[in-house]
Amino acid sequence: MTWALFAAVFASVGYGVATLLQAVAARRATGLAVILTPLAVAGLVLEGVAGVVSLVALARLPLFVVQGIVAASLVVVVLAAPRVLRVPLRVADAWVAGGVVAALVVVTVAAGDEPARRAPGGFSSAMLAAVVALALGLLATYRRGPAWLVAGLSGLGYSGAAVAARAVEAGPLWQPVLLVALAVSAAVGIAGYLRALESGRVGAVAAVVAVVEVVVPGVVGVLVLGDGVRAGWAPAAFVAIAAAVVGCVALANSPTTAAAEVTPG
Repeated sequence: MTWALFAAVFASVGYGVATLLQAVAARRATGLAVILTPLAVAGLVLEGVAGVVSLVALARLPLFVVQGIVAASLVVVVLAAPRVLRVPLRVADAWVAGGVVAALVVVTVAAGDEPARRAPGGFSSAMLAAVVALALGLLATYRRGPAWLVAGLSGLGYSGAAVAARAVEAGPLWQPVLLVALAVSAAVGIAGYLRALESGRVGAVAAVVAVVEVVVPGVVGVLVLGDGVRAGWAPAAFVAIAAAVVGCVALANSPTTAAAEVTPG
């Protein structure tokens, strides 16, 4: 469990630092030139590394734990942005960040060690069908859909990638259907998020994505993949997850977060 927890925290910090690198790059260049700057490239590489490392966490920790910790990359952004981006840190944000960390500590203790379990029969086919429907939904709403809807689809994309990764860890090494579902889900998550940012407020979009990518995989993990909590810890875990989600929403709407153009994991 120790290595899995370390991997989840590393991924969260990696996503947060990548966001800050991209934010600094955006302040030094405009348009497509941003993508070619060393800082932006470093941010993209770090996001990729964080994504790979998160697979280690998904092999040993329940989805609701890993996704909660990954969503807490907002904490990294809020606490580091004042020094990196020269934006003020509100006292309220510092307290909320501390609350999110404390809530995630409770969630982690409540979950304990939870190796990935083999998905039930038919799960791979159902997963692929859901991902195809999700991709079609994004295509249908991409041009004219409201930002909150596109952000929700993005959150479902990131959720699908996490669920597929957890299921892959539980089964044979080579599972083409789940691997395709993972890749398509991740593409939907990234494309949907970038599109939602074009017409919606950064904080609102990030909040929607953070809530969806914590709640949906957590529910699927418990109901379908056998994720659970220690005996007697279910109420504490539920309250802690709710507190972490509320905290992430509050941080997503912080002026500090908006200045950093937060990108979810």
